[in-house]
Amino acid sequence: MTTSPWSHHRRAGIADDIDFEIKGQELQFVEIELDPGESAVAEAGALVWKDAAIGMTTVFGDGSGGADGGFMGKLLGAGKRLVTGESLFTTVFTHNGSGKARVAFASPTPGSILPIRLDQVGGTLICQKDSFLCAAKGVSIGVAFQRKVMTGLFGGEGFIMQKLDGDGWVFVQMGGTVVERELRAGEELHVDTGCLAAYTPSVDFDLVTVGGIRTMFSGGEGAFFARLRGPGKVWIQSLPFARLAGRMLAAAGGRGGNRGEGSVLGGLGDFIGGND
Repeated sequence: MTTSPWSHHRRAGIADDIDFEIKGQELQFVEIELDPGESAVAEAGALVWKDAAIGMTTVFGDGSGGADGGFMGKLLGAGKRLVTGESLFTTVFTHNGSGKARVAFASPTPGSILPIRLDQVGGTLICQKDSFLCAAKGVSIGVAFQRKVMTGLFGGEGFIMQKLDGDGWVFVQMGGTVVERELRAGEELHVDTGCLAAYTPSVDFDLVTVGGIRTMFSGGEGAFFARLRGPGKVWIQSLPFARLAGRMLAAAGGRGGNRGEGSVLGGLGDFIGGND
């Protein structure tokens, strides 16, 4: 079981300084402890349970701007979420009582919930576009549009990932087993695009083609893999949910796919994620 102590250390920052505990093995949930007035923000449908003192409010966008964020700021936040395939709305859970109160959120897929404090990774995390589960209120949920990787290949259509900005705790869901790699300056790592879970912005990211056409069609791998060059941190997931779903559909007689693994290329997404 992965845990964080329930002790509370107040620090200066934008996001609420929440405490948490992650429970479970393959099907995990995160239990967040809030002090009075503190809030957590989560994707719709992630809630497992909450103490009665914690109220729920549906907000437009990611809630990072607060009540005085202005309509345009909220509209921009909602638009970024829409681009990454998420709902226009998130749910904010606020402790309105006294003492401590807890709320729990679960990952919808088998795998791991990874807690990352953004101020310890430079303030930004780039991850697969459906990775975000919940966070301390004040974390901004945006979009990382990797334009350069596709410009020469697919007319500039781009490769969309999720960008989380702020200084507080975020909880991202990753499939299967998760491995963290620290890349030195100039060190290069090649990862299946669907298995690339997250990385820090200091890492240079691009797509490169596999060795040859024979490898692509007879070797069972995709047409591209992610080339990551340090310095920075990279998180790798062993089983992207889109791949698992595609295999299940194929076994049931349907046609599997890989359209959820970061691309906006329609059928070409199967090649990019390594499923065709």
